[in-house]
Amino acid sequence: MEYLILFLPLIGSIISGFFGKTIGDRLSQLITCILVSISALLSLFIFFKVVSSGYEHNAIIATWINSGSLNVNWSIKVDALSAVMLVVVTLVSSLVHIYSVGYMSHDPHKPRFMSYLSLFTFAMLTLVTSDNFLQLFFGWEGVGLCSYFLIGFWYKKETANAAAIKAFIVNRVGDFGFALGIFLIFYIFGTVNYDEVFLKIPEIIDQKINFLSFEFNTIDLICLLLFIGAMGKSAQFLLHTWLPDAMEGPTPVSALIHAATMVTAGVFLVVRCSPIYEYSELALSVITLVGMTTAFFAATVALVQTDIKKIIAYSTCSQLGYMFFAAGVGAYNVAMFHLFTHAFFKALLFLGSGSVIHSFKDEQDVTKMGGVYRKLPYTYALMVVGTLALTGFPFLSGFYSKDAIIEFAYISETKFGIYAAGIGVLTAVMTSIYSWRLIFKTFHGDYKNKDLSIDTMHESPLSMMLPLVLLAVGAVFSGFLFKELFIGHDTMYNFWGESIKFLEPLGKEHPPTWFLFLTPTLVVLTIPLSYYLFVKNTKIVNEIVSINMPVYIFLQKKWYFDELYDQIFIKPSKSFGIFLWKKIDGLIIDKFGPDGISNLVKLFSFKAVKFQSGYIYQYAFIMLLGFSILLTLLLSLIHI
Repeated sequence: MEYLILFLPLIGSIISGFFGKTIGDRLSQLITCILVSISALLSLFIFFKVVSSGYEHNAIIATWINSGSLNVNWSIKVDALSAVMLVVVTLVSSLVHIYSVGYMSHDPHKPRFMSYLSLFTFAMLTLVTSDNFLQLFFGWEGVGLCSYFLIGFWYKKETANAAAIKAFIVNRVGDFGFALGIFLIFYIFGTVNYDEVFLKIPEIIDQKINFLSFEFNTIDLICLLLFIGAMGKSAQFLLHTWLPDAMEGPTPVSALIHAATMVTAGVFLVVRCSPIYEYSELALSVITLVGMTTAFFAATVALVQTDIKKIIAYSTCSQLGYMFFAAGVGAYNVAMFHLFTHAFFKALLFLGSGSVIHSFKDEQDVTKMGGVYRKLPYTYALMVVGTLALTGFPFLSGFYSKDAIIEFAYISETKFGIYAAGIGVLTAVMTSIYSWRLIFKTFHGDYKNKDLSIDTMHESPLSMMLPLVLLAVGAVFSGFLFKELFIGHDTMYNFWGESIKFLEPLGKEHPPTWFLFLTPTLVVLTIPLSYYLFVKNTKIVNEIVSINMPVYIFLQKKWYFDELYDQIFIKPSKSFGIFLWKKIDGLIIDKFGPDGISNLVKLFSFKAVKFQSGYIYQYAFIMLLGFSILLTLLLSLIHI
């Protein structure tokens, strides 16, 4: 069964990719959708098997590498942690596949698109089912490669190509740190298998190592290097710049990347390595600090964005920050709970935005929409459900997971726990404001699109609406149904088993009553406030913007990170590249290499051509001269 879960998406990718032109668009879509859906159903079966009986299994497919002390198997590891990820990845992926049938109906390259989606799913499944760091890295890089294919799918658009390259390069920065971490693990332990490494961690608690002329605690250094990889893949502060630009890809890609696959890989890595991180207070503090900073930063930027997909993208970045600072305060199970619920409402919002974009003929600017809630009633209702879940409206999925993160941060005894809780509350308020701003500007107020008549607005086909309905069910009920299983004090350790390690049990105490009601109350109050500001009296917002124009521009420019990186890295790199091209390559290598040889041959050819004059007397003279030289040589030889 585990084999089918992993390899069915790969089979679908191969069939659609290599034989798509032969079997046709419709059959390619049908095969990939069916195979990924079967994988999702089997994943659900495995998940409930883990829940009911604590099922764990490590299926060895084959021996991958056997060289010296390096012994690595290609395996499928099934435990509570991987079972949760299997459900998230396959379920969202199957719904995205089905949605893509309608969304990409007018695209001429449907088989290629479906192949990329299935290959992306396979790479992510390889990542989450690994039992060693090398297989994890293989899936990690596979996900990065597939993201390049999908973000740049519309490769004739320069912006799509640039976004794909940007995502690929920024992730390589994080992956370099991740690779160094794996090298260090093998250097210290002589193995890259999870169980063997985790077992030996207590033995090196006090061990030191020199790195870049500095002395580090070995565990701290391993954890920090691994976290650099997680920062890149999960778009955390400083390595976040690729995520908003990734919206250049088709909307189903955005949903798959942001909800279930690529960006969750970093969170999964940290949680999977909890047996290591539990021994590194420094690394956990760094994770908390980076997570809370990311949550706040992304929320501030989302407040002023006008692209519907970029607003949701920055929301993803912010929610990932929540997951990381939850892991940073030791609440790994709570981080996974938010990852689980987030997959449903974020996929719902992305696919819902795709339905809106589809109706507006590819328009993504929310300032050019408005007043269409009667024309798109189902899309409107479903996106409202997703927004309520995202903002943490009481008793929806986000309410249970997000509030749990804030509460655990508040009661934690870590260095930055209380600050993270405060940032969490503030970010929750901003999340609610920019989320309702999106809803009200898109569906309420006056219709603002001058290029498209409102009478052309229509709901998306059934293939696009059905996934939205199923995701809405998850967005409503996943928090309530799985809260006790994921973070309940009585069942927590029974469910997670050995997949998550806690050196010290999480406290059973609760924050003060006023703090428990603080976040939900503020979230609810922002709904009428947002309606008043963005629908009823927009002049207030305009006045606030005009008064605080420098702040507005600062946020609109995304804290100037792109401009900063452009000055520090991009322009110097380009200048250096141009120098190498024109001075080194052009003036030295080409001049004395291929171009020099070519010019020399041309010169000799030009000189030789002059002997081809056509005059008989010149040819006779040359023959006589040659005969004389030959005769002279012969006579000299005879004389000798």
